Amino acid sequence: MSADLDAVRRMVAEEHGLASVTVVRADGRPHSSLVNAGVLDHPRTGDPVVGYVTYGAVKLRNLRARPATSLLWRSGWRWAGVEGDSELVGPGETDPEELRLLLRAVFTAAGGTHDDWAEYDRVMREEGRTAVLVTPTRIYGNG
Repeated sequence: MSADLDAVRRMVAEEHGLASVTVVRADGRPHSSLVNAGVLDHPRTGDPVVGYVTYGAVKLRNLRARPATSLLWRSGWRWAGVEGDSELVGPGETDPEELRLLLRAVFTAAGGTHDDWAEYDRVMREEGRTAVLVTPTRIYGNG
């Protein structure tokens, strides 16, 4: 499946990981938002996953109840989509140091860089940011 994610990796590099993510609300309707997402190795299994970072209480509640997630990247008229179930790794769910390193890994996988990692870590901790890891079950597109 890693080779199937090559199109996603190319789009991440071209568009700074900018992707739309869609999750399912409690009433069954879709909820979409814009995130920076990229491909990285799962911290425990080593398998490739798609990751992004979020902190909204409603989105996290929706993801916990209904983990089905769809992400879509585009660059020009090329696009790549990934569908799968989300796993949340946030405050209280793992060791604080492991979370700090995972949030950095997700950020850099999405093309992010930072001049002050200590400041980045502080903001992530204060905002209670959570890593969302999506295990791909379907990868598609024209990229």
